[in-house]
Amino acid sequence: MSSTVAAVIITACLLAAVLLGIRLRRLLPSEHLNQDTRDSIKIAMGLVATMTALVLGLLVSSAKGAYDTTRTQVIQMAAKVAFLDRILDLYGPDAAPVRAQLRLTIQDAVTHIWPKDKSTPQLSPNVRAGDAFFVSLLRLSPQDETHRALKSQASSLALDLGQARTQLVAQSVSSIPAPLLIVVVCWLFILLASFSLLATGNSTATLCSMIAALSVAAAIFLILELDHPFRGLISISSQPLQAVLNQSPQ
Repeated sequence: MSSTVAAVIITACLLAAVLLGIRLRRLLPSEHLNQDTRDSIKIAMGLVATMTALVLGLLVSSAKGAYDTTRTQVIQMAAKVAFLDRILDLYGPDAAPVRAQLRLTIQDAVTHIWPKDKSTPQLSPNVRAGDAFFVSLLRLSPQDETHRALKSQASSLALDLGQARTQLVAQSVSSIPAPLLIVVVCWLFILLASFSLLATGNSTATLCSMIAALSVAAAIFLILELDHPFRGLISISSQPLQAVLNQSPQ
């Protein structure tokens, strides 16, 4: 389920909670909403609100941490690609075909991770293209110690890039447990229904409750967006890798 669909469902649930609270306020006898009852409900809802705030903070921290980790990996991959290209340039004309193959491999990865048609990103690496590049790199025949050192460093960087690419796939699993998110939404449903139940029966109070529901739903939407770093409104940019490709000679 996409973050947009989930956010729409959550918004509908929270707005329904507001309407439920308003409906209950009209149906319950007045003795059920006296001052003592209101005080008891406020105390109970204060506890639920505290737990909800703590869990929401945990979800934000988890999603933001996963997003930042993935973004850092993309930047590091771009830096390693640039350094690998520089090493192959220093190697000389014999490495020119390998440099061209590196460019094609990275361009293929960028196209699959950041598709131009806004389709679902394909994080799985093109194993055949990666293996072909690495074999071409290993087939370079060093002419002297300088070439041997450059080839060794290039091989090490190529392995690091392969590991980082595989790690992106491993980290694509959601960092937000679905049961935890469901529990938070249930708590928010109870809170908003209780606030609407205790609020005065006028349009201003109803509007404020609905704005609160929309605001919380927007916060959850942002959390879900952070949890999918390669798609949506808060996606990681391909600019670091594109900049490396633009700097590399054709």
